Amino acid sequence: MRTRTVLIVLFEGIQPLDVTGPHEVFAGVRPERGAEGGYEVRTATIDGEPVRSTSGLRLAPDAALADCAVPDLLVVPGGEGALEPDPRIVSWLRVNGPRAGRLLSVCTGAFLVAAAGLLDGRRATTHWAYCDRFTERFPDVLLDPEPIFVRDGRVATSAGVTAGIDLALAVVEEDHGRKVALTIARHLVVFLRRPGNQRQFSVPLAAQTAGRPTLRDIQHWIVEHLTADLSVDALADRAGLSPRHFARAFRDEVGMTPGRYVDLVRLEAARRLLEDTGQGVEEVSRACGYGTPEAMRRAFVRALGAGPAEYRRRFRPMTMVQPIAV
Repeated sequence: MRTRTVLIVLFEGIQPLDVTGPHEVFAGVRPERGAEGGYEVRTATIDGEPVRSTSGLRLAPDAALADCAVPDLLVVPGGEGALEPDPRIVSWLRVNGPRAGRLLSVCTGAFLVAAAGLLDGRRATTHWAYCDRFTERFPDVLLDPEPIFVRDGRVATSAGVTAGIDLALAVVEEDHGRKVALTIARHLVVFLRRPGNQRQFSVPLAAQTAGRPTLRDIQHWIVEHLTADLSVDALADRAGLSPRHFARAFRDEVGMTPGRYVDLVRLEAARRLLEDTGQGVEEVSRACGYGTPEAMRRAFVRALGAGPAEYRRRFRPMTMVQPIAV
């Protein structure tokens, strides 16, 4: 598999995490993490000069935009500088955005992409706090304020800040498979990527990462062994601790009980299978360790207010086209 090129646009008043989040995801795709091929990530400003971010962090680019070849993947971050964008960047995007294999925006980067006319008639999203301003300025864009990211053909937009990591992980999964994406998510301490149709305010896996290596390994093991015995006694035995000690230590370090953590992981896995596959409810319930479809249905209704079948009807994602070969 060939190496894909990624170009991240920088500008004055940029949000640093909008840059570093996706950059870390794409740069993390390496052979030692199971990937065939990877991404060559570069950054560029309009004139090749460093820029200052909203937090004061100074970012030095690799090149000037005019000197960059058309990338397989063009990433447009957000920040205060995207709300009143440099006309030179808008002009560059208007010409080069349609030529890129895929175009992604993070947070208020959607303002830049929309100003270049590249979102007209498309579904899109942006940071919830700027949705009213966006709709007023770009009425021809079909803005959806709820999802954490939206994919419409070769163009994808994401919500505030960390949603750019979710979108980047989704791209990696499409290009290299779930195993590679999960490996990178773990490295970034993001256990499971959030599906794009999730609401911006939802917290599907509200858990901290345990500081103790033994408990951290248990967290990882649970994610990969949902059909195993995940009772406190069984997990404590695997950790080499008494059930009482294990339960107390897990709650203190992870921020929830082992049972609650297992419930959330199973629910997230089931939601993911319902959104991304055609597997039936019974098959999904078995794969996620629920045992019976009725047990899964009760878990869905309790947590989401809808059964698995209704959830699938509401949240089946749109498909993003594969990258254009160059």
